Amino acid sequence: MKELTDCKGNPLPVFGEGRVTYCSVENGAVPRGSVWLLKVLVNKIVGSTPDNDSSAVPEPVAGQFYLLRSAKSGVLLGRPISIYMAKKAGNGVALDFLILRKGTGTKELCALEQNDKIELIGPLGNSFPQPKENDKICIVGGGIGIAPVAGFASTLPEKSYDFFASFKSGSYGLDYVKANELTITTDDGSVGVHGMLPAALTAETLKNKGYTVLYACGPTPMLAYLQKICVEAGVQSYLSMENRMACGVGACLGCTISTSEGNKRCCKDGPVFKGEILNFDPPKFKPIFGSGRDTSTGSVSEDFEGDLSVELAGVRFANPVIAASGTFGYGSEYASIFDVNALGGICSKGLTLQARPGNTGTRLVETPSGLINSIGLENPGIEHFIEHELPAMLSLKPVTIANLSGSSLETYVEGAKLLEKTAVPMIELNISCPNVKAGGMSFGMDCAAASSVTKAVREVTKKPLMVKLTPNAPDLIGIALAVREAGADAISLVNTFQAMSIDVNTGRPVFDNIRAGFSGPAVKPIALRMVYDVVQAMNKLPENERIPVVGLGGIATWQDAAEFLMAGAQAIQVGTATFANPNAMIQIVEGLRNYMKAKGFKTIAEFRGIAQ
Repeated sequence: MKELTDCKGNPLPVFGEGRVTYCSVENGAVPRGSVWLLKVLVNKIVGSTPDNDSSAVPEPVAGQFYLLRSAKSGVLLGRPISIYMAKKAGNGVALDFLILRKGTGTKELCALEQNDKIELIGPLGNSFPQPKENDKICIVGGGIGIAPVAGFASTLPEKSYDFFASFKSGSYGLDYVKANELTITTDDGSVGVHGMLPAALTAETLKNKGYTVLYACGPTPMLAYLQKICVEAGVQSYLSMENRMACGVGACLGCTISTSEGNKRCCKDGPVFKGEILNFDPPKFKPIFGSGRDTSTGSVSEDFEGDLSVELAGVRFANPVIAASGTFGYGSEYASIFDVNALGGICSKGLTLQARPGNTGTRLVETPSGLINSIGLENPGIEHFIEHELPAMLSLKPVTIANLSGSSLETYVEGAKLLEKTAVPMIELNISCPNVKAGGMSFGMDCAAASSVTKAVREVTKKPLMVKLTPNAPDLIGIALAVREAGADAISLVNTFQAMSIDVNTGRPVFDNIRAGFSGPAVKPIALRMVYDVVQAMNKLPENERIPVVGLGGIATWQDAAEFLMAGAQAIQVGTATFANPNAMIQIVEGLRNYMKAKGFKTIAEFRGIAQ
């Protein structure tokens, strides 16, 4: 299928900016609010002419798509959305999109309002080939895949095709379908035929109806099924595929799919392919479910509630969500914002034997998806903490964890001795802070140093001891195993990553210490990998020699938390996310509770470590 150009011969696609003319819930979609109709007017295409003032906007063809991104978006990539309808509008083009509200990017698109700006790359990809004169046409749309095939159907003469629409519940996107015969199937029987697509369309149906060509878009299992029955019936098929993508123009090779002709780019060689060349491999893994799910019905009772409690080094937590040290004060600071008693635990600010004023100069720099801090462990000292802050922390329901830091082995030990005399349930030994010139991370960079400070503190306290590790260590697993051997009861990781910032006006580093600690959503994938690696190393030990791992680093949502738990973390800590969304931890607790209910998990142990 040849490359498309506009009327001036400029190659497509192009980058442009559109204006939202309408954005609202699509009627008929169930549950209501799951699918939205977005209308966009594009009057000017950036870069389509030398003077950036286009007099003719390229008009897309049915089957193509755009990468859409709100101009005020917080996501990195545009989302590939198929064209539902398109028509010329003066020198521009009016575009209609049906959007399944699912992830962050699509939620942003569905929240757009009239006159909001939206960035577009497109039109992208190829189109559905026109049928031959004597073809008997069958068109199939499944779920949100209804959009491109309904748009294609609108380009054909009325009643020149049959149309099959398959949904889980309800129906939508059929306003422009003028079929000779329209068949709707729904899993729940709410509309049309009760059942999935095979309840209405089989290889036998294709033969009996005399179809010669089939066009389809929908979920991958549906397309795999259609490929199979089309081959059996000898019907030519054209299937519109989807895959995760970044560039949309064929440059990054991130959206390739497997075919009998080798890898094909979904964005450039597709999204429409001849059905017979596609390789549909069976899913590698099946969805997971817990023991609370009724295996005969596949459902979970309405009154089912999973147990979120976890045990860490002999201490019981009501749930696995712990406020990370340095981000939550001593608990009471956020008490007026939300119910802090709903948390599993709270780690205190980093405590040192003597009071510390912290670092001079700039202390915070915001970055895309992150925060660099150079606080420098400012705190009132352990004795002040014991007398003033600790009583208030202990009065709260979450487990109190005292985060102990130091500038030397002796100060760690003396601090631990003071905490040993208190009722604090657990100590988190911080050998990972990158924001101090002495102590802190220097103890966590070397196996021998980490072992020595852990052993020394272990000798002066009987309290459960969790050692907080730095991701900057050259041998993270070696250090984790060393502190375990030295007496740690648990490990928490990761602390912040070393980073820096430069003032472009002065040409000098922003922070007085030059280097500072980087945290936030940007570090989450790296932190997750490190937690996974340490748990994997622990699992190689005899079961009675293993110690639990608490995961942290960029956790902002319940899905993030679930990933860390699936990687093997016993519990999780949340830090920077609270600055962006004070309710983040409460939402994580509720999200995990709802997830366990939906999946039928009776305990977190049922899905902890399943990724290992």
